[in-house]
Amino acid sequence: MSKAQTYVSYLALDQVLSAQQPRSEEHDEMLFIIVHQIYELWFKELLHELTFLQLRLESGHTAHALATLKRILTILKTVVAQVDVLETLTPTQFLAFRSRLESASGFESAQFRALEATLGVSGRSAHGGMTVFDSYLRYLSKVGYTVPEELVNRDLSRPLQPSAATQLILLSVYHDDGEAAQVAERLVDLDEGFQEWRYRHVKMVERTIGDKPGTGGSSGAEYLRRTLFQPAFPDLWAIRGRL
Repeated sequence: MSKAQTYVSYLALDQVLSAQQPRSEEHDEMLFIIVHQIYELWFKELLHELTFLQLRLESGHTAHALATLKRILTILKTVVAQVDVLETLTPTQFLAFRSRLESASGFESAQFRALEATLGVSGRSAHGGMTVFDSYLRYLSKVGYTVPEELVNRDLSRPLQPSAATQLILLSVYHDDGEAAQVAERLVDLDEGFQEWRYRHVKMVERTIGDKPGTGGSSGAEYLRRTLFQPAFPDLWAIRGRL
């Protein structure tokens, strides 16, 4: 007979709470490990929600899409706020155990790369190669907007590029000022929230290690600064001055 489910077994707490293995005796290394493990858990949840969002968009389910976007945006606020916790580490405290990271680097986060791909910032997403914006264009075609075939079924092996044709459709969406425009605005919130996370991450790195190289051979803050202000949904920003 199997044991009754408990709080500990359901949440696999034995595994979760034994996953912190500091490599030094420094007090502050535990905080560093836990915060980054929590980031990875939130990345997993964001990918889970973004996949659901894409499915809801492609099915034309506005209410479900908006509810999912609200959850994603709330999680993003939490992810950004976690930078405050990391910033309680002074440069001296971090340097006391930094060498124990050896070549380990946040650049190795496969889940963060998947987030970038799903948002269309780089590469391809796991959801059939479609980005969130691809799914939004399919949503627009579902709810009555005429979206050209070359946009709905574009070559997914190529990065999504800003499009004059897309911007004309978006102008119609905003002038109609209906549910499709509400979804678009939440996507702008998502884009802005992701850029805010990048900015806070850069400033955290700058205040902790300055312009020193990052672990794993990266250029550290210099590289991260180059990722700033790269919108995931450039067409949604491009139309602002034309409304």
